[in-house]
Amino acid sequence: MTKIENSKAPDNSYEKRDVNAGKIMLFVALFAVFLAVTIVLLNDYFTAATEEQIYNAVLRPESAALRELRAREDEMLNSYKILDSTKGTYQIPIERAMKLMADEAFQTSEKVAK
Repeated sequence: MTKIENSKAPDNSYEKRDVNAGKIMLFVALFAVFLAVTIVLLNDYFTAATEEQIYNAVLRPESAALRELRAREDEMLNSYKILDSTKGTYQIPIERAMKLMADEAFQTSEKVAK
């Protein structure tokens, strides 16, 4: 054989067999299962995180300090008390104070209108 004949020999540099469709289908199926499991796990994580946030923001029991603070605020807003008897300063419930202020403003506006 001469050099020229060797150059005309069949080219063996390409693949002569078909792609294995079974392996590709198995890979696609495994990837689909992995993707489905990942989506389910992420959904469960999201649901758990959301429920924890709702519990922390809304449903968590109040602390004793917060209940005590609210009780003091409620007492201050809804009770009568003498603050300074020499100056005539008294504490009255907020609802009553608003009513008195509204009545006073109404009477002043009537006097101005006459």
